[in-house]
Amino acid sequence: MKLAPPASPGPPVDKRRYVREMFTAIAPRYDLLNHLLSLNVDRRWRRLAVDHLAWEGRPGGVYCDACAGTLDLAAELANRHGFAGRVVAADFAPAMLRLGRSKAPGRAAGVAADTLELPFADRTFDGATVGFGVRNLADLDAGVAELRRVLDDGGRLVILDFTTPPWAPLRAAYLFYFRRILPLVGGAISGHREAYAYLPASVEAFPPPQALAARMTRAGFRDCGFELLTGGIAAIHWGTR
Repeated sequence: MKLAPPASPGPPVDKRRYVREMFTAIAPRYDLLNHLLSLNVDRRWRRLAVDHLAWEGRPGGVYCDACAGTLDLAAELANRHGFAGRVVAADFAPAMLRLGRSKAPGRAAGVAADTLELPFADRTFDGATVGFGVRNLADLDAGVAELRRVLDDGGRLVILDFTTPPWAPLRAAYLFYFRRILPLVGGAISGHREAYAYLPASVEAFPPPQALAARMTRAGFRDCGFELLTGGIAAIHWGTR
């Protein structure tokens, strides 16, 4: 599949279509490349994200993992010791969901759904997570608002995503890797270099941590905060409905 880059600025529907086609194309090698390109650090990041969800207060609840991909983050929650609830993993690329359906059988179920238009009633979920997904939304603010809509009062949203390191030497090395090395390795293994060129471009265009926390506050979340991971290569954000 040849991926055409989304129009810039372009209407939101263009980015939606592009992102859906991109993740469908790279699905077979997605997990392998996530772990390889991050040197397996992504596993630790997901564990920390679930630690921030405060699910222990509602261990039998229903949780949403939006932009769920191959269910790595959903499974991290579903397989936690003491978790007795259920995780609904929503993603608009069914090919990704199919690859993750065996990671937490009986505890996490995939639902084909766009995070901008979640097919759930208001206040359905006791908590929600998004791992490496909000950056790909055609409308970030609308996506955050939609996640707040489906959260119950007191439910927490946790967002895990890439960011740009604040320390200049690390930032320079990181951007060199992202711009030069990652597209080559990701493209060679997946067969879709365009997709792995999109990744660094999307990270550089993404709001910095302070700005994302402010946008969560404007969307109606309270007690918002964030934690930088691995020198600021990634960040965890959280807020409570």
